Amino acid sequence: MEPRTTTVSRVRVDIPLILILILSAFLNIWNIWDNGNANSYYTAAITSMLQSFHNFFYASFDPAGFVTIDKPPVAFWIQTLFAAIFGVHGWSVTLPAALAGVGSVGLLYAIVKPTFGLTAARVAALFMAITPVAVAVQRSNNVDGILVFTLLLASWMLLKGVRLQKIGWIVGGFAMIGVAFNEKMLQAYMILPALYLFYLLAYKVNWKKKLSVLVLGTIALAGVSLSWPVIVDSVPADQRPYIGSSQTNSVLELAFGYNGVSRLTGETQSFGNMGGGGGMPGMTGTTTENGATATGTTGGATSTTGQTSTENGAAGNAMGAGMQGGNMQPPGGSDNGRRTGGMFNTGEVGPFRLFQKELSGQASLLLPFAIISLIALFAGVRRNNWRRLEHTEIVFWLMWLIPVAGFFSIANFFHQYYLIMLAPPVAAIAAAGLVAQWRYYCEGKGWLSWLLPISVLLTAAFQLYVIYPYRNEIASVWFYLIAALGIIATVALIVVPRVKALHNAKTYVVSGAIGALLLTPLYWSSFPLMNPSSNIALPYGGPVTEMGFGGGGGNRAGGMGMGNGQRQPGMNNGTGATTGTENGMGTGMNGTGTNGAGTNGTGTTGNGGMNGNDGMTAPTGTPPGGTGTGATGGGTTRTGGTRGGGMGMGESVNEKLLTYVTENNTGEKYLFAVSNSNSASSYIIKTGKAVMAMGGYSGSDPILTLDKLKALIKAGEIKYFLLGGMGRGGSSDITEWIEQNGTEVPSSEWEETTTSVVQNALSGKDSTSTSDTSSTIANGMNRTDGMTGGFGGFGMMSNTLYEITPEDVTD
Repeated sequence: MEPRTTTVSRVRVDIPLILILILSAFLNIWNIWDNGNANSYYTAAITSMLQSFHNFFYASFDPAGFVTIDKPPVAFWIQTLFAAIFGVHGWSVTLPAALAGVGSVGLLYAIVKPTFGLTAARVAALFMAITPVAVAVQRSNNVDGILVFTLLLASWMLLKGVRLQKIGWIVGGFAMIGVAFNEKMLQAYMILPALYLFYLLAYKVNWKKKLSVLVLGTIALAGVSLSWPVIVDSVPADQRPYIGSSQTNSVLELAFGYNGVSRLTGETQSFGNMGGGGGMPGMTGTTTENGATATGTTGGATSTTGQTSTENGAAGNAMGAGMQGGNMQPPGGSDNGRRTGGMFNTGEVGPFRLFQKELSGQASLLLPFAIISLIALFAGVRRNNWRRLEHTEIVFWLMWLIPVAGFFSIANFFHQYYLIMLAPPVAAIAAAGLVAQWRYYCEGKGWLSWLLPISVLLTAAFQLYVIYPYRNEIASVWFYLIAALGIIATVALIVVPRVKALHNAKTYVVSGAIGALLLTPLYWSSFPLMNPSSNIALPYGGPVTEMGFGGGGGNRAGGMGMGNGQRQPGMNNGTGATTGTENGMGTGMNGTGTNGAGTNGTGTTGNGGMNGNDGMTAPTGTPPGGTGTGATGGGTTRTGGTRGGGMGMGESVNEKLLTYVTENNTGEKYLFAVSNSNSASSYIIKTGKAVMAMGGYSGSDPILTLDKLKALIKAGEIKYFLLGGMGRGGSSDITEWIEQNGTEVPSSEWEETTTSVVQNALSGKDSTSTSDTSSTIANGMNRTDGMTGGFGGFGMMSNTLYEITPEDVTD
């Protein structure tokens, strides 16, 4: 009698896959305990969501349920469950994305293997595991890593259903896209062309059944997608939080507006109208751009001398460049109101944008290889075999790649880490194409045998193009190493087939050539791991440089137009006007904060920006009309996860302010109110108590009316208001009313020059790290002299604390 074969014995463990998954886990998880609060905006929401089911369901930013975050809740439900188990830490809210990244590698393997074989599946998994932007975003609590996992799960279900002709799997795949919609809204729909086209081509049944199943799948897709938005929008507005980053308090408007069409056009209310037209307090007039002269006021001090700021012969962008009448133009400028360049160092709009230096290092390092692979993959297509799975599945990946690449080529408002959407199709096409090119190369017949050497040569050359702008940030030997390996690999691929004695070495030569092409993606993926706190809020792959947001190698004035500008009065230690040429706040938001020679004397240099090392440096000498105190950036080098939040947002807490508002709280629901969420997040994380973000994420949401604010004050729900910085709480009328009717609390009672840096939230653990803010900006961006209360986010001016009691409301 033949022994029974158990299920376990039939399962063959793929050791190379296990090793690839271990590599992925290492890249995604190692050192995330140094993530600080991760993206503190979302971490504050997790802190709030742990406190009640009401907050959990709506994804409320604050414990009082005043406003939601700017994303739907599914990914944050998962993060909240992890925080409930492990406590609120940067690593605990990041862990779901890190594990999702490992899962994505395994899912891609499972999708590719049935059709293209074991080798292609392993290679695809490896390519996915070392995609730089994928590693970067999966090391943060941004939702894109979980989103891609969900999309791959949907794809696996659909492809499996088509292969097996199982209706349940097909409908389930479409329904899973609905789940992804409730993770990041319309971004999930970017792969719908791939799903629909593949289904129509590959599902081999009669058209009646095919259309019937398609209708069922579409109903499931729409039903799951709209389930949460319709429920929320149907609840009366006074019984739920305001929908953050929407203008009409609607989830559907958020989905199709701020998280939809606005990503394409770049016309977002949140950046287009900081403060509801109120502008920045104390900042008026014009600023320098392209060599023009700027005058104006900042922080209440008036600039009397025109200034220009230059670097490398080109004029820099002053802080507030493009801010006129309260409107902030994103970097890249505009042309009669039309955006001509992307925000956040995303390059210039055009068909080759993904190959531009700003984006090329994120998900494009193997894109040339994938493109050439398409020739090999479709070379065997004939009229009688075009519906084979190997052809229709390549169509699937191609139809994932084309819409995503097309969108990011023309969109005006996205972040570099969104490019993780390119990782699965590039990895799958390149891996399947490698196997096809290898087959033609071994056959050695015709022009197709030349595809592999050409692919290796062009991909290596492109990687050199990506590396070149970073030759000052990384060892220059790396550039020459990749060049040498690329040349050697190409020559070897050409010579070996023509030398009979070397025919048996083909496998080793091809393996070596592919290994050489993987060195740059692996190296680029290692930077987030080596410097974990440098880019949590806005993740990117590659070195941390002086070149603006992200490892893009873009213009130094990239990012948010806050680089290479003039230092205005009110932002120095001292009064009066400054003259001369200087690089105000450092290059972009990463760069070196250098004050050049000018009337104020020789400035000092500190490594400023997002790394939290050295901050803004004040000029030395005696400025006209006042005495400068002259401080050198020195900052505090923090360890254990206290430098972070990517942009340095929401990490520092003014302990004296916190003590004051806590001790003087007489039962109010909110400790105090600020203009935007980034100013409130650190206090919510630290205390677990409600801090009102009057204008939502950026300060521009029309949440409050003056009557509503008065009602809240009369009801005893809030009495303290911290005003200042960029953003006016969504309404200049509200700000003016607070200033006119509030009693200013003496700064000596709540203002201090040292801040604690928040480490944990409701976990019973607190950090005691402090920094002297009289001479530095905590975390590279949060603070300067006169900046208090941890007014993070975009706050750059001095703040004032007002108290308004019910007795002060007279109408």
